[in-house]
Amino acid sequence: MSLWSLFQAASEVGGEILGNGAVLPSSLSMDTRTLQPGACFVAIRAERDGHDFAGQALEKGASALLVDHPLDSDCPQLIVPDTLAALQRWGQARLAAVRPDTVFGITGSVGKTSTKELLAAAVSGWKTPGNRNNTLGLPEALATLPEGLQAAVLEMGMSTPGEIRRLTEIAPLDAGILTLVGTAHIENFPLGQQGVAEAKGELVVGLNRGGVWAHLASDPWCRWIAGQPWASHADALPVGEGEAYGWEQVESLGAAGERFHLRSPAGPVPIHLQLPGVHQVRNAALAAALAIRLGYDPERVAQGLGTVKPEPGRGRLHVLRGEGCLVDETYNASFDSILACAQALLQLPGGEAVVVLGSMRELGAEALRIHRETGAALKALGISRLWAYGDFASEYVEGFGLGAVGFPDFEAVRDDLAGLSAIPPGARILVKGSRFWRAERAVAWLLQSSIFSPQTSVSGSQSSGS
Repeated sequence: MSLWSLFQAASEVGGEILGNGAVLPSSLSMDTRTLQPGACFVAIRAERDGHDFAGQALEKGASALLVDHPLDSDCPQLIVPDTLAALQRWGQARLAAVRPDTVFGITGSVGKTSTKELLAAAVSGWKTPGNRNNTLGLPEALATLPEGLQAAVLEMGMSTPGEIRRLTEIAPLDAGILTLVGTAHIENFPLGQQGVAEAKGELVVGLNRGGVWAHLASDPWCRWIAGQPWASHADALPVGEGEAYGWEQVESLGAAGERFHLRSPAGPVPIHLQLPGVHQVRNAALAAALAIRLGYDPERVAQGLGTVKPEPGRGRLHVLRGEGCLVDETYNASFDSILACAQALLQLPGGEAVVVLGSMRELGAEALRIHRETGAALKALGISRLWAYGDFASEYVEGFGLGAVGFPDFEAVRDDLAGLSAIPPGARILVKGSRFWRAERAVAWLLQSSIFSPQTSVSGSQSSGS
């Protein structure tokens, strides 16, 4: 079975075809900024109406349009009542038609993307590209899923209850990993962290009967999920101290990554990661334990894990002038991911360990407390100085105490003499923040500054995500 024509897609999602229904879209795309020639443009009605951008999509080479009313164009069109519903059905039907032997799901408040990368490498599987982990991005990626796969690893994110449940309806799972139940998006859950746990636990609900899901044995909320009646149809696989699967003999190699042994019923499995940080050992142990539990060869699992390198914004490590370094962890931020990345920073060689930190988002009434606790925890870890910016910068500073400075926005931390230019040469620098604050701008400024003059970029850690 090759890629679907509009005729084949229409047989799955319904609707009416205008024009040449034999056209074979190479992919689906909802965003004209990233649309590649040959894609079918999907006009989604959201804050902005995607139909208004169909002209731009055609200029960029769209081969077809998925719309909810006919447009004045010679381009082939599939017309449906609801483009979002059609998009989701297209992805769901494609997965059902070419379903791999094993479909894995990954969720958690921290480390979803890095664990997805690790598990996909461990099982030699297809993986959802980039950050396509929501009810739009996941079906968009699945719509052109290749056939003949042995494994597919799907990242599943959420910010409100019910989102992961919907994702598992689109993509029923055979196995999964829940990396951690943290505080990300907690403002959307009246029950607080229990609400987050219930929402993350929707991945377990979505497992086929007899499926297996791995989690850290030390996470009390994952243990809580494992004990719920709605999780009893699946087997929980705790990984960590006192369990059949765990990690031991951890050796940090600085920028060269981590070495450790995976403890397993079949004996110890030596693993060398290119990703620095103990948090990456935990992520890799989860991926390896689940793969081996499902029958994958331990040696091949270890080899696959060793090939993973970080993506931009998720731990890209830059070596700077004066034996310093910069860890780009700018994709997103939560309390847990900030501390995990700071711990990894402290394992790297260099001068002072400092952090440039944008504020976090979606913490609701807990925002002031969590920002103060984050600042205090960074100081307790051994971070020497903190540059904070955003609407909760003062809370970061209050928690951190002496050595922290706060600014209202990026422009202020960039331009003030006490801002980024005051970071000492030779420092080990972690840059992180929520997507809203676009902390990648701080990375770009630092890398372009003559003060730091980067020498090269090497593999680094990757952990954030929610």
